Amino acid sequence: MPSHLIVHELSKKYDSFVALAPTNFELMGGEISILSGPNGSGKTTLLSCLTGLVPPSSGTVEVMGYDLYRDEVDVRRCMIFVPDVPRFYLELTAWEHLRFIALANGVEKDFEQKAERLMKKYGIWEAKDLFPHHYSRGMRLKLGLALALIRPFEVLLLDEPTSALDEEGVSMLVEELRGLRNAGTAILLTTHDPGLIDQLADRRLLIRNGEIRAA
Repeated sequence: MPSHLIVHELSKKYDSFVALAPTNFELMGGEISILSGPNGSGKTTLLSCLTGLVPPSSGTVEVMGYDLYRDEVDVRRCMIFVPDVPRFYLELTAWEHLRFIALANGVEKDFEQKAERLMKKYGIWEAKDLFPHHYSRGMRLKLGLALALIRPFEVLLLDEPTSALDEEGVSMLVEELRGLRNAGTAILLTTHDPGLIDQLADRRLLIRNGEIRAA
């Protein structure tokens, strides 16, 4: 499969502190890469740079042939990021969030069937008309996953996706990620969970003190 995401000499410094040393790697379609490392090692910094939330000190990120910092609109249409603590609009219910994302990405066809299937699958259907700030942390993470899956994408980035999920939720996520991999999606996730690594990792990346290397 081709490279869906290419990182070249990406780095981040805060004054003299090197949060992320210059790094190079690629994410391939049909492959799950897992990034692991101790707390404070640079995992969140890397994901923040990959998604454009934090500007890097150097380097480039190319997603499906688009440069993240020149073609951000195009990149947003083919890459999705689910943080470990998703943020939501205060004015929208969970159902309205899903409809908003579907409309924004031009996938309103059969929206109601897709949204209902996702919400039932992740056990939040009965709470579809609640505002997300009334959800538990685990429910908010499940809603974040549903918002990602309601729209098309080629690259999926996940930060500690099982941190607030129960055992059933983890099993469903594993099944979902395997299906996406089989469909050709490039996936990068961070985790401390050795069981998740054993179940999903096609390739492992280790980060320590801001330096990344292959496991």
